Amino acid sequence: MGDYRNMAPEEVWKRIRSGEITGPTAGMCAGYAQANLVILPKKYAEDFKEFARKNPKPCPVLEVVEKTPDIHDMGEGASIVTDLPRYFIYRDGVRTEETTDVSSYWKEDSVAFLIGCSFSFEEALMREGIEVRHIAMGCNVPMYKTNIACESAGVFQGPMVVSMRPMTPENARKAKEITERYPNVHGGPVQIGNPEAIGIQDINRPDYGDAVEIREGEIPVFWACGVTPQAAIENAKLPLVITHAPGHMFITNVLNTELNDYLEEKKKR
Repeated sequence: MGDYRNMAPEEVWKRIRSGEITGPTAGMCAGYAQANLVILPKKYAEDFKEFARKNPKPCPVLEVVEKTPDIHDMGEGASIVTDLPRYFIYRDGVRTEETTDVSSYWKEDSVAFLIGCSFSFEEALMREGIEVRHIAMGCNVPMYKTNIACESAGVFQGPMVVSMRPMTPENARKAKEITERYPNVHGGPVQIGNPEAIGIQDINRPDYGDAVEIREGEIPVFWACGVTPQAAIENAKLPLVITHAPGHMFITNVLNTELNDYLEEKKKR
């Protein structure tokens, strides 16, 4: 990971495209925001846009890509179909394939949504001396379906998915203050210390990603997660949808420190 941590996003895109990088992107390209992905047919795009609007905490939209798979705002020169390390293919709501290139699936009517990712605020946590356990362990972040219902829109409905990072109660308080400053990448935690309250029965069995060590004196802290659309996609049972494989993000070339101001200015335009 050390090799990729200080690498520019443009260089990492090339290495993903060549097949050198196929694993989770947590900790790569320090300082740059990362994004989740959903690609679906245009006929469902307005429903999904409304789903994201109604559920801004788990689904903050960073960019919509149409007509061609070329990314612009979040990474000029990158492609939505080759520059993520791993993709999931859903057919009729069931994940049927996993691949590293979805060029053959892009159609004239395809619409892609890049969605804010909590990996973007992890740098701020580490800068304040808070260990991010999945990065320290070199694995994927644990993610869980909850009993928190998202607001439905058209064909899309389902539970909020959350990501979890264990930390001491003191660090959890600090993490809350820090992440609340990042509203466009999920913001502050949705739950601290009580997984049962949001319907998580076994913290050691995440629905996505990997289980991580929770040490004595630590509590689990949960943030809304950009994998939430995948749960809604399973329920919608659309003929074909493409997403990122959880933890395998698009690395933007927008700095975390500039992302919020950039998006707020974009909303005004």
